[in-house]
This record gives sequence, structure tokens and C-alpha cells, in this order.
Amino acid sequence: MSGHSKWHTIKHKKGALDAKRGKMFTKLIKEITVAARTGGGDAAANARLRKAVSDAKAANMPNDTIDRAVKRGTGELEGVSYDEITYEGYGPGGVAIMIDSMTDNRNRTVAEIRHIFSKNGGNMGASGSVSYLFDKKGYIVVEKAAKSEDELFEIVTDAGAEDLRDDEDNFEIITAPENFDAVLNAVKGAGIEPQLAEVEMIPQNYVKLAGNEAKQMLKLMESLEDHDDVQRVSANFDIDEADME
Repeated sequence: MSGHSKWHTIKHKKGALDAKRGKMFTKLIKEITVAARTGGGDAAANARLRKAVSDAKAANMPNDTIDRAVKRGTGELEGVSYDEITYEGYGPGGVAIMIDSMTDNRNRTVAEIRHIFSKNGGNMGASGSVSYLFDKKGYIVVEKAAKSEDELFEIVTDAGAEDLRDDEDNFEIITAPENFDAVLNAVKGAGIEPQLAEVEMIPQNYVKLAGNEAKQMLKLMESLEDHDDVQRVSANFDIDEADME
């Protein structure tokens, strides 16, 4: 099982999302605001905004909160202006890490991210130091109980998916970013509710971690994702189920 999906799985098991709903709302509001600023406030014509609003509704965000975030993005309401910055670095065992952030204070954010790395056995890298180890892909995770592999393969490939992977407990569907919406709609249209559906940086290969390095890596991931300015963290680690527990 890849470290990519395992990380999402353990977060789900720990109930981290419910415990940090307020923090999650903050991140979703930022994404809606920036999506509206960069692509306009019409979700029908703005795929990024459409996805952000869908995620917000799935998290039970009130409609008026969503509307205000859109209007702050389009300039109809006053609000903070966020810069999108991607940081790169290394974790324990040489794991490659990419961090997507939104911040209204670049100097504060980079200093705090660097501190999180150094405190948890990692270090910041220069721009481009690890990005070549990842590909931007649509990534959809489906429980195996939802459909047989043959059925799911036909559904997603007809919609334009690149690959369907057996990941022990789940199926992983990989798409080109431009085909993500079509494949996700096909999955949902077949009556399947994905466990995860994102356009993310997917690792080309994985670094195996165990013992203390595995523990340190998970703590680093938690600390990075817990930061208010961090929207998403991608990393190429692989950890056995026993170490993950």
C-alpha cells in the first residue's frame, strides 16, 4: 500500500478531520477565495471553484459562508489577499515532500515551515529540489466493496482514467488533471462515493520507512498539515501497516 493513500487512511481512522473542523473550514475558505480570484466566481465555468465548493459542502459548511468566500475572491467583499506558494523539502530517510500553502505573510510562513522541518528530522529544500519526483494527477480512492475491479475499470477508463490500481483495501484511480471531473462524475454516477478525490502531486516512487523514521515522518506530516497556511502536503513515503498503527 502506498504511503500516499495510507496517510489519508490513518487520518480518517484517527478522526483528525472531525477534531479539527474549524481548521478545515479555514483551509476550505482560503481555497474557495483563491479559486474565485483566479478563475472567477461562476462555479459552472471554474473547475477549481466547483471542486472547492463541493468539498466545503461535503464538510457541512453553511452556504452563506461559502458565498462570502466567493465574493471575497471576486472582490465584491473586502478580504485578505493570499499568495499561493509551494515549498519543497526532505523528511526522515530522504523522503521528498511538497507543501502547497496560501499565506498573507510569506516571511512568517516560510520561517514556521522551516522550523517544523528542523524540529521533526527534515529540512527545507530549494525550489525544484524534489518536484521532479512527482506528477500532477487526479487521484480518486474507492473502497473495494463498492464495485468489482472489472466493473470499476470499465467505468473509469470509459471516462478517461489513465490507470486503476489495487491498493489492498482500496482501488486507486489515476487521471490526467483535465480528465479528473469527468472520471469523478462517472464514479459518482455509478453510485460510488469516493473516500478521497483530489488533484494532487503523486509520487513516481516511494521511500520505505520503518521504526523511528516512520514515527518521525508521521509526526512531520501531522505538524505540516496542522499549520494554518498549509493546504496540502504530498510525500513519497511507504510504511508498513504495523508501523502505521
